[in-house]
Amino acid sequence: MKKATFFSLFTACFALTLGAQQMSSAKIYSELEKLNVLGKVLYLAAHPDDENTRFIAYCANEKKFETAYLSLTRGDGGQNLIGPELREGLGVIRTQELLAARRTDGGMQFFTRANDFGYSKNPEETFGIWNKEEVLGDVVYAIRAFQPDVIVCRFPTDGGGGHGHHTASALLGEEAFKLAADPNAYPEQLKTLKTWQAKRIVVNTGRWWNPNISTDDPGVVAEDVGAYLPLEGISCNEIAAHSRTQHKSQGFGSTGSRGEQMEFFEHMDGDEAKESLFDGYTKNWSRIKGGEKIEKAIAAILKSYDFKNPAASIPAMCSLRKTLDALPSNSWIEIKKEDINQLILNMSGFYGKIYTNEKQVVPGDSVFLDFEVISRSAQAKLNNVHLSVGDVKIAMLELDRNKTVEQKIALKWPEEFDYSTPYWLKEEGTLGTYVYDSRTRVLEPENAAVGYLSAEFTIDGCAIPVKLPLEYSVNDPVKGEVRQPLYVVPPISIEPLSDVELVKKGEVVELKFKIRAFADYKGNLHWRGAKGWQLDGIPLTDEFGDPFNSEFFTARLDLKKGEETMAILRLKAEKGAESGKMMLFSNKGDEEYNQAVTEIEYDHIPRQVILERSIVKLNLVDLKIAGSKIGYLPGAGDQVPEALELMGYKVEILDENNLADLSKYDAIVVGIRFVNVNERAGPIMKTLLGYVENGGNLVMQYNTRHRLKTDDFAPYPITLSRDRVTDEFAKPRLLNPEHPVMKYPNKLSEKDFEGWVQERGLYFPGEWDDQYELMVGWNDAGESEKTGSVLMAKYGKGYYVYTGISFFRQLPAGVPGAYRLLANLIALKHGEQ
Repeated sequence: MKKATFFSLFTACFALTLGAQQMSSAKIYSELEKLNVLGKVLYLAAHPDDENTRFIAYCANEKKFETAYLSLTRGDGGQNLIGPELREGLGVIRTQELLAARRTDGGMQFFTRANDFGYSKNPEETFGIWNKEEVLGDVVYAIRAFQPDVIVCRFPTDGGGGHGHHTASALLGEEAFKLAADPNAYPEQLKTLKTWQAKRIVVNTGRWWNPNISTDDPGVVAEDVGAYLPLEGISCNEIAAHSRTQHKSQGFGSTGSRGEQMEFFEHMDGDEAKESLFDGYTKNWSRIKGGEKIEKAIAAILKSYDFKNPAASIPAMCSLRKTLDALPSNSWIEIKKEDINQLILNMSGFYGKIYTNEKQVVPGDSVFLDFEVISRSAQAKLNNVHLSVGDVKIAMLELDRNKTVEQKIALKWPEEFDYSTPYWLKEEGTLGTYVYDSRTRVLEPENAAVGYLSAEFTIDGCAIPVKLPLEYSVNDPVKGEVRQPLYVVPPISIEPLSDVELVKKGEVVELKFKIRAFADYKGNLHWRGAKGWQLDGIPLTDEFGDPFNSEFFTARLDLKKGEETMAILRLKAEKGAESGKMMLFSNKGDEEYNQAVTEIEYDHIPRQVILERSIVKLNLVDLKIAGSKIGYLPGAGDQVPEALELMGYKVEILDENNLADLSKYDAIVVGIRFVNVNERAGPIMKTLLGYVENGGNLVMQYNTRHRLKTDDFAPYPITLSRDRVTDEFAKPRLLNPEHPVMKYPNKLSEKDFEGWVQERGLYFPGEWDDQYELMVGWNDAGESEKTGSVLMAKYGKGYYVYTGISFFRQLPAGVPGAYRLLANLIALKHGEQ
């Protein structure tokens, strides 16, 4: 709605990280050593978790290079092992997991606008969906802005990395390596940047596609990245394991290792490395004119450093910064000045925090802030203090050694302020790319804080800029201090309890919306909907998206801050109705509120807020079900139980403790990756197969062959593979059209496979016993037919179904044919009667 307020990566770089820890004396010394290193490495791949955290940890901590990972996508198209979020919500989680990984291994994180649209088998398909020129421009921008000496691609250009996105990342890296130095390429970038030629680009060859690689191969060099860091008391391998473990939504928890760890690098372009990946260019102050005296000054500070009293080095550090101030500015001078500023703050024992105990703030509301600041090791002053929001002035503060200064601040939040939602989700993008308001977003992995307190910390005549993010902080009785981002939200959230509703013509469906007030609110509640629908007896005549008709409204809202209410709308599809959308919204004067405030909370990442339009997708579907009671055994997390309830089943969630009497269920459905994530999968599957043998119907959703907890998950042998069909439009071939599962209770046809999203299915079995019957075959272009997407077998008195069809994607998206197919699989036992 309103004017956006953002801070670029470079203007925010002095800010103390949310919840940042004071550096130990040993860490300060390690960072002092880094002042004498002038080298940069850019790692390049396609997704969150593609990066080699061993190499990043080694470069950032042992070599002490400025190290960044450029992930082309945010991982929206993956699966989620920790919760139900998919697509945009999953992309937000994986973004934060990458940032948590970089906080762990010491790297920086960048992104392009490319959207992870799901598995792609080749780069041609990938580039056909991504806007290649825009994504390439982002990679060129990242190289020009970051100015790496060495670029390392995770994957080769020949397809050895498998995923089409992987290969595409290497092809883009190879092309951008040259274009970044070409003044004719993306010339608009050169208004603020300069061309840049990296020394070389290589591929960090993985042993899964080249198990026999060695330094005897032409163009190959190796680095032992397993260095032990005495000041840290940990090895780069162990840091990398902690970093890798942040990718929890993908199940990449890592134990780590110690000792030698060789990584191999194959030459792609530029000057070929002979002995080391980093040879052939200058990596110290001699690359800067006048830098020799800087190097000597840093060496002297290191020599005199007192581990028991880091503050004793502050005068020398202030002198060092003045020397840098006198040199002609360039990117390295600015980077090192930032580093020196941060080191002086840490040497002084500086701590600052400005926070509220409110999770979010509404524009126009008052918010009360607590401000705390202390210099624990030295006398100092804090002056030129001001907030980036509101009109608040704070007088100069005298900071006596180790004495906390606290202030309370009352602030009226500006009316004209943008709501908090991830910037890449503000505008509707395409299947392949997000829409950005600026190319500089490449270097901004997430939104900046909604506000800052900025000041000058003055010590020994040295003024250090400080920026403290406004944050939410409380004391939790279990977790202790909890610090999270502060968000700006609309006064009300209108959240549909279901994003999709299945509706039969002539029937009434109830739409439920949870309405939450984040501020005192009075206003009218309105609807928009497609023609052909009736709301509580009133025909909906407004096309979705047109201005609302204020003559009709469902309710008058009068809520106090913190209150919640439920709006229930009863809809009926009349003659001529079609599948469409329904939106509930409210107006207060000229302002319209039509968004749901969605919160994502996990312990390993900061709380996230996404604003989504309050829309329900209404799908007219001819759906019949047989049976009524379903047992659902959760796996890695999906929204299939909710979809089953939407179909009309009564669903009970199962676990190992309530499997004693399974005969009461018409079918049992097992969640995705159950056999991958449940440590008790072995004995549980034995019980489930006994249920089938005694006359039950079991529907198993997909698992991966990696980290199976048991191989005995089927009555007859099944060998899992990585086979999948990624083209959601792939033509189906009905292999057994007269089978009961194709006819009861819904007569299925090719039409039921229209309108699918992202893919047909994944991790299909590659081999199976002859006892299994096959239902559908399909293939991606240029590939052989995959017939293992649905395997069915009679076992004892019951039926066993194994399916790699991506119901976990299709059902939340409201694909009618997917609902009809699942209903038939569940009804197998009834269909034979």
